[in-house]
Amino acid sequence: MRRRVLLASMVAGALSPGNAPAQQPVTSRIGVVMGFKESDPVAQSLVAAFRQELQKLGWTQGRNIAIDVRYATDDRKQVRALAVELMGLKPDLMVANSNFVTAILQAEVRTVPLLFIGVGDPIGSGLVTNFARPTGNVTGFATNEPSMGSKWLETLREIAPQVEHVGFTHAPDGPANVGFLKAAEAAAPSLKVRLTALGVRSADEIERSVSAFAAEPNRGLIIAPTAVTFVNSKLIVELAARYRLPAIYSFAYYPKAGGLISYGPDQFHQFRQGAGYADRILKGAKPAELPVQYPTKFALVVNLKTAKALGLTIPPSLLSRADEVIQ
Repeated sequence: MRRRVLLASMVAGALSPGNAPAQQPVTSRIGVVMGFKESDPVAQSLVAAFRQELQKLGWTQGRNIAIDVRYATDDRKQVRALAVELMGLKPDLMVANSNFVTAILQAEVRTVPLLFIGVGDPIGSGLVTNFARPTGNVTGFATNEPSMGSKWLETLREIAPQVEHVGFTHAPDGPANVGFLKAAEAAAPSLKVRLTALGVRSADEIERSVSAFAAEPNRGLIIAPTAVTFVNSKLIVELAARYRLPAIYSFAYYPKAGGLISYGPDQFHQFRQGAGYADRILKGAKPAELPVQYPTKFALVVNLKTAKALGLTIPPSLLSRADEVIQ
């Protein structure tokens, strides 16, 4: 009898509020839609950077926040379905990556703040009307100004001076990509380069257009940032290698995967900045109080192994400017 009383006392003590494991209910929820395949290691790393920065700011998954992440390709119906699914979880904030994903979410997300990370030309794309005080429920971080199109062309000519004809691979329906294309077209005459727009909307179109364009010598590629080039990055790098086309890309993961050269914003820095805005929104800030920001950190990345395979000698002036050189 005494033994049963002792056991009952021990169980009651273990279950008393003072001895129970401290648990806090989840107080906030974020829905994230990434414009990448889920299997893409870059996408996983970007999400990890976002989570880690939020944790530094006091938000821990499963303790005081739930972060629900979904991955989309270039399928409009899929992105819309993911938006509806996440809105059903009653998020306090939605986060979108890429122009393609953000534009679709903007049409679906009306009642909660929408934060974009990594879009081009937010005003031209119709996402906001003002950088300093964005109206509505949308704000975020843009990638490149339209003038970046001319910078890509200049850099490609510097690393591959034999290139005379450049294919500008882009999303023809994307305002940001159109802006990049116009800037490159304006710079082409002074660089003595012919420029041809290669509008693509799918993997099949990428393969057909690049294969046809590569039929003549002294050709190169500019790969503009868009959902279709993100999800087909491996194919694009393989095509450039197959046809021995010098190509410049907007993000570092291309040369790290075998591409020749990239120049563009530090994506990881932008996702960490995005976590800072998420923190402020979850604590009560309105999107209109948070200005849209262009990147402040850019990186020039060169793959020497790919340059050698293409028979290119990298100018010392370019190497000295490189933030990363892949051997």
